[in-house]
Amino acid sequence: MNPRPHPWHGIMVATALPLRDDLTIDYDGYAAHVARLVAEGCDGVVPNGSLGEYQTLTDEERARVVRVAVEAAGDGARVMPGVAAYGSAEARRWAEQAAEAGCGSVLLLPPNAYRADAGAVRAHYAEVARAGLPVVAYNNPFDTKVDLAPELLAQLHGDGSVVAVKEFSGDVRRAYEIAELAPGLDLLIGADDVLLELALAGAVGWIAGYPNALPAASVALYRAATAHDLDTALPLYRALHPLLRWDSKPEFVQAIKLSMDLAGHHGGPCRPPRTPLAPDQAATVRAATEKVLAEGLA
Repeated sequence: MNPRPHPWHGIMVATALPLRDDLTIDYDGYAAHVARLVAEGCDGVVPNGSLGEYQTLTDEERARVVRVAVEAAGDGARVMPGVAAYGSAEARRWAEQAAEAGCGSVLLLPPNAYRADAGAVRAHYAEVARAGLPVVAYNNPFDTKVDLAPELLAQLHGDGSVVAVKEFSGDVRRAYEIAELAPGLDLLIGADDVLLELALAGAVGWIAGYPNALPAASVALYRAATAHDLDTALPLYRALHPLLRWDSKPEFVQAIKLSMDLAGHHGGPCRPPRTPLAPDQAATVRAATEKVLAEGLA
């Protein structure tokens, strides 16, 4: 029997990709990072998401990142690659590559080259679902300009195209409407700074950013939140929230990588067009991270 019949459940870390100073990928460092996250209690990883800077990778790099993640995780079911692409055919090819690598599921944005209508969105997800792996929809209306509203998610689920949604809109009210319109669709926390609210609303997973830097504290928070143990979860959430809210800012990659460096887990620089944090931003992230580390929460 599969010990994880729903491999998209639990803490799936959207992995940052450690880069060297010359901006080449440190694959050995990435493998160590994935292995460390699993050892710290995270359930799996999501390579080639926005946090993994997939838009800047060559096809060869992107494919190798997935293979490294599968090997380092020790179980391909723990790996949910991002398969976003401008074209549906290309996204399907990335999903097929994930299946060949042994992954358990994939994460898919809606079409993001233009403001697609509902029919185009449904056709896009149906095409990628034909690759055969469970598809988790990613609702990020800020960056894609396409909103996977509860009604559209219910249609996608009814089509058999998606098994879950990474909900990044920040509107926690949607959790209840999604449950009403598509009761079989799994809700996954998509933004770190609404973790507690969505956990209480019935989320069964977290596609997470800050566990890259603070895995132990993040695991403790998620487990307490999903158990509705507010005595444990609420103080921890308050302590971590100054960092968690960076996950919803445009500079989230730089912020999380800086926190990784401060916590002793190499994040390194970002590839252009991302530039280093402004001095005031870096100071804010540094102070919040050092406070968490000093309190022994990491």
